[in-house]
Amino acid sequence: MRVVALLVVGCALLGAGPAATLLSAPNPAGEALTLTRSPLDDSPFFQPLGANGRACGTCHLPSDGWSLAPATARRLFDATEGHHVLFRPRDGANAPNLPDGTLAERRAAASLLLTRGLIRVGLPIPPDAEFVLEAVDDPYGFAGARELSLYRRPLPSTNLAFLSTVMWDGRESRLAGAMASHLARQADGASAGHAQEAVLSDEQRRAIVAFETGLVTAQSRDARAGDLGAGGARGGPRVLAEQSFFPGINSRREPGGFDRRVFTLFGAWAEAGSDARGAIARGEKLFNTHAFAGGNFTCTTCHNAPNAGSNSMGATFDLGLTAESRRAADVPLYTLRCIRDGAKAAAGRVVRTTDPGAALVTGRCDDIGRFKVPTLRGLAARAPYFHDGSAATLDDVVDFYDKRFAIKLTPAERSDLLAFLRAL
Repeated sequence: MRVVALLVVGCALLGAGPAATLLSAPNPAGEALTLTRSPLDDSPFFQPLGANGRACGTCHLPSDGWSLAPATARRLFDATEGHHVLFRPRDGANAPNLPDGTLAERRAAASLLLTRGLIRVGLPIPPDAEFVLEAVDDPYGFAGARELSLYRRPLPSTNLAFLSTVMWDGRESRLAGAMASHLARQADGASAGHAQEAVLSDEQRRAIVAFETGLVTAQSRDARAGDLGAGGARGGPRVLAEQSFFPGINSRREPGGFDRRVFTLFGAWAEAGSDARGAIARGEKLFNTHAFAGGNFTCTTCHNAPNAGSNSMGATFDLGLTAESRRAADVPLYTLRCIRDGAKAAAGRVVRTTDPGAALVTGRCDDIGRFKVPTLRGLAARAPYFHDGSAATLDDVVDFYDKRFAIKLTPAERSDLLAFLRAL
């Protein structure tokens, strides 16, 4: 990552007038840029917050799309023989009870972080849940009803102005209030959990939220198409920073109905023919308009926030990612039984899942396996994908959706869609 320029931006998200720093980070698809209105060198985001030496920036790196790449974890492990603060046993290991006295033991204990970039999250079954935990198959012998072990990718700490809900399961948005209050709760929770009982001061909390909400990231250069803002295109972070957003924008509940043309970045390249720019424009159109599931859905049905791709209502969805049939041998499997009827789930129903998702927040059987829709900008920088890191590349993401929803993409359509996703 490098600082490439200082500029003044007047825009909806960064505010009018302040000087903003432009940060460059290369990635396999080209280069991403981040606009930030706060200095990096004195932000508490990058300062250790508790006794275990961790900072927010430990798991949210500008070079990794403000997430954490497994390659980065492996580099840090090798450089420190597994003693870097990232690998604290509480959540940097597959379970806190695993032996770590030798290099081999530390490597084995951190295998999920090293291979898929997964952080362990420990959450209990809610006391008023519509389901009970009947059985646990945990290869590490730790998880139980008081603390399920859940393995999730660090969500990017940029483009937060396009969120309607915070965390994969929405647990920091369960209470009403402005997004700043949700992010403040998230900062407190992360400090108490990942930094192990660290307590933020009011000043630190405000500074962290201000820093995060001042970040805007997007791919700015494509390895084949070049500058994503050239020739009338509107890629890159500057245009994104001017994009309006509010919870419910472009939802079916809004006056005027639902506009499926969510992305309007690369229409100027539509006449570019068969070159790389034309592929990106065709991929954008396909994302907006290609119908599947009987013609009732497009990609923008769920990814409906304009030019951001999050879900503007904060809706959660079950893609089947946590089903027993997809379980990897290195994660636990939980057997849940519904004890009360829900809207869809009847009492007595048994569900086997690797992660109950939003159900651990709401307590509802209907929410087992449901997760939020993350923003799509800057995708190329933050592989692997999905909450569990089960898709190593964007190719794997497209393959999953194509099979899951019988989208029936042709090879040319698949190539164009990937070109678009890499350009976000």
